Amino acid sequence: MSVLLAFSVFINFYYYNSAKQYISSRLNMISGMLSQYYADNPASFTSEVRSIVENWSEKNKMELMTVSGGGQVSMTSSGFAPTFDVLTQDYYDALDSGSSGTFTGRLPSGEKVIAISIVTPDTAGEFSVIRLVASTERVDRHIAALIIIAAVICGAILALMMFSGMYFVKSIVIPVRQLGATARRYARGDFSVRIPVQSDDEIGELCDIVNKMADELSQSEAMRNEFISGVSHELRTPLTAIKGWAETIGSMPDDSETIVKGMRVITSETERLSQMVEELLDFSRMQNGKFTLNKGNVDILAELGDAVLIYTEKAKKEGIELVYAEPEDLPAVYGDRNRLRQVFINVIDNAIKYSEKGGLVTVQAILADENKIEIEVSDTGCGISPEDLPKIKTKFFRANHNKRGSGIGLAVADEIITMHSGTLEVFSEQGMGTTVVIVLPVKQEMKK
Repeated sequence: MSVLLAFSVFINFYYYNSAKQYISSRLNMISGMLSQYYADNPASFTSEVRSIVENWSEKNKMELMTVSGGGQVSMTSSGFAPTFDVLTQDYYDALDSGSSGTFTGRLPSGEKVIAISIVTPDTAGEFSVIRLVASTERVDRHIAALIIIAAVICGAILALMMFSGMYFVKSIVIPVRQLGATARRYARGDFSVRIPVQSDDEIGELCDIVNKMADELSQSEAMRNEFISGVSHELRTPLTAIKGWAETIGSMPDDSETIVKGMRVITSETERLSQMVEELLDFSRMQNGKFTLNKGNVDILAELGDAVLIYTEKAKKEGIELVYAEPEDLPAVYGDRNRLRQVFINVIDNAIKYSEKGGLVTVQAILADENKIEIEVSDTGCGISPEDLPKIKTKFFRANHNKRGSGIGLAVADEIITMHSGTLEVFSEQGMGTTVVIVLPVKQEMKK
């Protein structure tokens, strides 16, 4: 509104000032001609004035008139004597100053005019003052039209701003508020809510990303809870066995056979607990960035052979055939001996764990090329579904909940191999078995 008011004032000033300048320039031109004529031919000054007034070419725009010193209109360009007093302040100002005067306002008839008067050289005659009077009707129409156009433009701009504001609120502010409210619920651990995606723009894309993030967080939370439950169960089982056999040994101190059997179980379960705790500690170190390797030259066949030997008896007890196709020789690998053995143990343990009685587990190592050693562990077990296979190396993930395990062993193994600049890939077909392929780089100094 203030802009429109300022525009109206400016337009009004500009047009009226332009009109005054135009009238003034025309009147000054006439006054100059008359002054020059009076100086050259004073005797015929009256006839010259009459000629100029009668032949005034712009009589359709403004009226030219002469006024005597006594205030009588002696002549007009229209040829009609006024029926009312048309003299305004410009006439009196011109007489008082001896030069000119200007008036903008309404005549007694109500018509709004601009009038400019200039004193002529004939100060005592009937043509003492010459005046130009112009109606401001046309100027006012122009001003009114421009103000209306400006008002329409301002209205359109306001409407556009309101529409844009509503669009902004609807498309940005409200979704952002929803995002904020949803994020606060996520921060409290509630991943059940999802944000409706109502547009295909950046906000819609952001909502979709947040929803996917919630899905991932929800799955991660579920896997974490399952991990805690699984670890609790895994820890409880050997502890229960240890406690039970300790009580049995305590109640039968003279039964040497029971004591030997019980101590064997306690030792086995204690080792199992130790491995689980070490696995958890390794995972914690990896999460904190404190997992380190003690690297050196490693005889990969020796470490792989030890891992196979550890599980040979276990496989036999469970009715699973464990076959190790050992090559004659392989180049050394630069790495951490204990960590690599840990990986081999984890992979072979999984192969036996997920195989049924009568199954076959095959371990082999080959020199894939002069730069890479490939270790392959295959089983004929239950396999992994196509949906679970991409997530098999994800921390806390367990594809088969009927088997013991924490869900972090393969994630730790994959991290160890990655830290050795190698790769660990899992290939599986549900109901047909699984193959784990580990590729490690050969020690550079040993290349031929």
